[in-house]
Amino acid sequence: MKSNIIANGTIQTLIAIATLCMSGSDTLRAETRPNILFCISDDQSYSHTGANGDPVVQTPAFDRIACEGLRFTHAFCDAPTCGPSRSAILTGQHIWRLEEAGNIHSTLPAKFATYTELLAEAGYSVGYTGKGWSPGRLEPGGRKTNPAGEPFNRRSLKPPFKSIRATDYAGNFEDFLQQVPADQPFCFWLGTSEPHRSFQPGAGKLTGKDPAKAVVPPIFPDNDIVRNDILDYLVEVEHFDSMVARAIAAVEERGELDNTLVVITSDHGMPFPRAKASLYDAGSHVPLAIRWPQGIQKTGQSVTAFVNLSDLAPTFLEAAGLKPPSEMTGRSLMDTFGSRLALERNAAFIAMERHDGCRKGGKGYPCRAIRTADYLYIHNFEPTRWPSGSPDSRVCARSIPFGEIDSSPTKTFMMDHRNEHGVARLAELAFGIRPAEELYDLKNDPHQIVNVAGSTAMTETQASLRGRLFDHLRETRDPRVGGSSVNWDYYPYYGKISTKGWSVDEKPR
Repeated sequence: MKSNIIANGTIQTLIAIATLCMSGSDTLRAETRPNILFCISDDQSYSHTGANGDPVVQTPAFDRIACEGLRFTHAFCDAPTCGPSRSAILTGQHIWRLEEAGNIHSTLPAKFATYTELLAEAGYSVGYTGKGWSPGRLEPGGRKTNPAGEPFNRRSLKPPFKSIRATDYAGNFEDFLQQVPADQPFCFWLGTSEPHRSFQPGAGKLTGKDPAKAVVPPIFPDNDIVRNDILDYLVEVEHFDSMVARAIAAVEERGELDNTLVVITSDHGMPFPRAKASLYDAGSHVPLAIRWPQGIQKTGQSVTAFVNLSDLAPTFLEAAGLKPPSEMTGRSLMDTFGSRLALERNAAFIAMERHDGCRKGGKGYPCRAIRTADYLYIHNFEPTRWPSGSPDSRVCARSIPFGEIDSSPTKTFMMDHRNEHGVARLAELAFGIRPAEELYDLKNDPHQIVNVAGSTAMTETQASLRGRLFDHLRETRDPRVGGSSVNWDYYPYYGKISTKGWSVDEKPR
């Protein structure tokens, strides 16, 4: 097994997991419509599960689903920001096709059909708990209810740490199950707010985690502040996993687990500098495990095919016996389940428009990327803008410098020491201006630190990837390359704006 970050001490554990997984048996696709349990964390990078190689975090639920189903090693969100990523998941479309939904703190226009609506029309019982489609306002888009389903949020619990939401996600799922008739299939969205910031300082140590064992990606300084920040983040990853474990147990107790398509993933990467709200792997590469014994022919496999999370919507519809709408750009993952001829899946496409708009006029940082096995190519459409938000907090909706990056001990340290040896280069990578084109050679630079765009040796590769990206954008009608109106900078922002923050410019006539 491979992961972006693997410590030497995890190799034996990974071998043991692989051995266990290979014991899975072949099964045939179910004749009945499967239930769907979709579990999504908030801000979790690919590396941070046990099955994906992290030596500290404990994720038995994810590891079980990966073992008894499939573990995807090249799964990417469509956008490394909450609302747009969730809109892509629900609609099965790239964010550049979704108008206002391409921005966070916006809306999801009702004209874009969601897999949840289509399944409900086909007779499924549909519900959600915690964080469904969010954040933003649904009414301006013509919706009255959250597109994730009917809300089930009555139950609460005393959280293990004050930074963790008091919602009993698994208990709410149990309430949902109790009202589903025995002969009706269900589709449920279990979305936690964890591991979104903020975290309780010292939570990692309080749970017995050793800072010396934390894996620090080379995009961050390696010190006790950063190590403990990572441990506190992993505590909340574990909280999400514990809720998933309880939900799986509830389905198992009901006797329906083998006819339930279980998916565990995250909306995008970790809330750290050069991760969330960026197109680099730390922001876009997400964990993904799928279990469906009656639909997956060979379990316990690692799938290396490239997938976007927007591929899930057509997958759910096809599993339910429905034809995905033609407007869906996502492609059903049934071929990876072994139930039909495998498709060519050698690239993922990622995009960003406006996150929190922490620049003058509340404008975004439009960019697109193509990720292959060997390279990450990024095209920044407005390279004169600050990619992580302006250093001037007065032009940020959140009134913080570099406001596209959540406040954190890691960010504070990097800002406070950004002129010091050992930190300056990393701070510039996290906060600085970026060129119009970025290209990273992943075999030699897996953490995307050295931009080789413009080098003579990469001229042909750069041109090829640029052409392939732009061809895909044109084929899928991206306004950025298709000549149609580009409105993302001017759509309303429905987030809370600090009294010192900006207001969106009026759209020019």
